[in-house]
Amino acid sequence: MGSREVTDWQGKNVTVAGLGVSGIPAAKVLRGLGAVVTVVNDGDDERSRAQAAELEALGVTVRLGDGATLPAGTELIVTAPGWKPDKPLFAAAAEAGVPVWGDVELAWRLRGPDAAPWLAVTGTNGKTTTVQMLASILKAAGLRTAAVGNIGVSVLDAVLGEETYDVLAVELSSYQLHWAPSVRAHSGAVLNLAPDHLDWHGSMEAYAADKGRIYEGNRVACVYNVADKLTEDLVREADVEEGCRAVGFTLGAPGPSQLGVVEGILVDRAFVENRQRNAQELAEVSDVVPAAPHNIANALAAAALARAYGVPAAAVRDGLRAFTPDAHRIAHVADVDGVSYVDDSKATNTHAAEASLAAYESIVWIAGGLAKGATFDEIVAKSAPRLRGAVLIGADRALIREALARHAPEVPVVDLERTDTGAMLQAVQEARRLARPGDTVLLAPACASMDMFTNYNKRGDAFAEAVRELGAGA
Repeated sequence: MGSREVTDWQGKNVTVAGLGVSGIPAAKVLRGLGAVVTVVNDGDDERSRAQAAELEALGVTVRLGDGATLPAGTELIVTAPGWKPDKPLFAAAAEAGVPVWGDVELAWRLRGPDAAPWLAVTGTNGKTTTVQMLASILKAAGLRTAAVGNIGVSVLDAVLGEETYDVLAVELSSYQLHWAPSVRAHSGAVLNLAPDHLDWHGSMEAYAADKGRIYEGNRVACVYNVADKLTEDLVREADVEEGCRAVGFTLGAPGPSQLGVVEGILVDRAFVENRQRNAQELAEVSDVVPAAPHNIANALAAAALARAYGVPAAAVRDGLRAFTPDAHRIAHVADVDGVSYVDDSKATNTHAAEASLAAYESIVWIAGGLAKGATFDEIVAKSAPRLRGAVLIGADRALIREALARHAPEVPVVDLERTDTGAMLQAVQEARRLARPGDTVLLAPACASMDMFTNYNKRGDAFAEAVRELGAGA
């Protein structure tokens, strides 16, 4: 940090909204810069009080149980990304002319003059995997980098920490983008758009507009999904620097200014000399693990951003080969009696589950949980030809059962009423009964997990444990 920034913040009255994973670092950073910091938080539980005590020891004022009132004298609000825009605190801020930033905006404003450029990724699904693939590719090119933002290291820590980076692979959620009006990435990608978090954004249009902010001010490439016209529309609407190009990725053969797939090879026709005629081989489809269609799309998006930064083709191949996906993302657990068991517990919405279902030919589908307002007609209609059977669990399983009755009445369905965590073992046993050799038993719930499990990780762990019990008893 240079002295200019410290002087700017000295004595500035800043309110931090939320005691979460972003709020606490923001409060500490701002206090360290000399700001007068007040943290407001809706909750007032034991954990909040412990966090408050830690901050108060640093000279931060903390108001628990009152996240609605704007503290007197506030000159800036730094909010946790999850706080909804319609909260009374923000209405009060708007009336008083007080700006509201997220932690990502704060990090962007605190960057030094020689800060690493950002290669930024958003989308309804696939963000984390794509950013991790991108970081792996950048590392394979010998660059100092990290996967930051909505995953791993917070952007604030990456920007202000001791370590220096050449370039950052940044995952940004729609929430973070909403509160980050000044961020200008070197290059950005929107992987896909499907209805999600509409309760937060208010409408699909508002959700898409926040995703589209990732393209604002891009210097080299706006990367979009050829199969998802909404992403291309966002590129058209973006205000970018002169010379910035639209670069598409597709699972088909690429046209000029696109990356795609030709006969099992990932191919670049965007970052090559004479792209009308030439193409550059980057990697083989078999270098992408797992080689499910949506994961190949993730790899192409990561490759496009890396190539926009000037990474050589060999580093794309080496980076994809070195990449290991996180747990619970179409992870192969075991084969039992000729049936493959796959854990995609991370498929917490219909868009993610639909991509997962498209990766296999004959499936016994384990689905259900908290629907979060989703409907299931489209996913069932598209996936019906692949379904050998379905086992339904969780609070909102009736919604999926009704969609199956409408669009796939011939598919046998087991509806499990029990909602204790032991239900997963029974679900796996029922799925085994329905499956035939060559089938895939796929946990792709299309729902959130909190009705039965702490999170999607615990749900995936329960599935894997149940499969191991099958294998032990086989």
